[in-house]
Amino acid sequence: MSASSGVVSSPRYHHLTARPRSEGKRARIVDAAMRHFAEQGYDAARVGDLAAALGIAKGSIFQHFGSKDGLFLEVYKKAARSFPRYLDAPAEVCDRGFFEVLRYWLARTEHLVHEDWIPYRVSLLGNYGTSLALKREINRFMLAEDPYGTVAFVRFGSQRGEVRSDLDQEMVVSILDWTIERFQDALLTEELDPGLFRRQGGPAEKKEARITQFLDVLKGAIGVGR
Repeated sequence: MSASSGVVSSPRYHHLTARPRSEGKRARIVDAAMRHFAEQGYDAARVGDLAAALGIAKGSIFQHFGSKDGLFLEVYKKAARSFPRYLDAPAEVCDRGFFEVLRYWLARTEHLVHEDWIPYRVSLLGNYGTSLALKREINRFMLAEDPYGTVAFVRFGSQRGEVRSDLDQEMVVSILDWTIERFQDALLTEELDPGLFRRQGGPAEKKEARITQFLDVLKGAIGVGR
């Protein structure tokens, strides 16, 4: 993820800290909104439709989240937090090293999507289907919280002597976040997200070859001894 600018956030993203009695309601709204955004897309999603489905006033949603953008930002955060971290890979995979952990998660991309397509669809919307202002807020969240544990993973690679120590760690984290995310998107077929990607997924052998080629390129950029 690229670093965000120093521009102050728009007030529409701000909301008061939830009081205990309202936390359950906020959580219920976010859960319902996640499915609504995933099914409808960002532009077609309607706060009024969501409110009607929940049996609450439309103004109640705006009271909690400020705007449709504010609601989506909370939905995106929940989606990102639901994904496994890099070092959540099985211990035997981690023992094989940094790039083998990457191979493990890349090979599981489509499986993870089929397991729980809703948060992945939300993440796609956040990456490709929202405004620049909202993307800035998403980037700020990713940098502040690091939900995929990329910093710890890069440190893991450095400690094992697999990731170059002469590169700034923040730059390696940004390279990894951006390239892995985009490559995972490219591995998906148009069946999963019609019209978003230009090429359809190939046979398993082709997919494995593409993963190996991608990792070779990545090793050339951030790996030791290449």
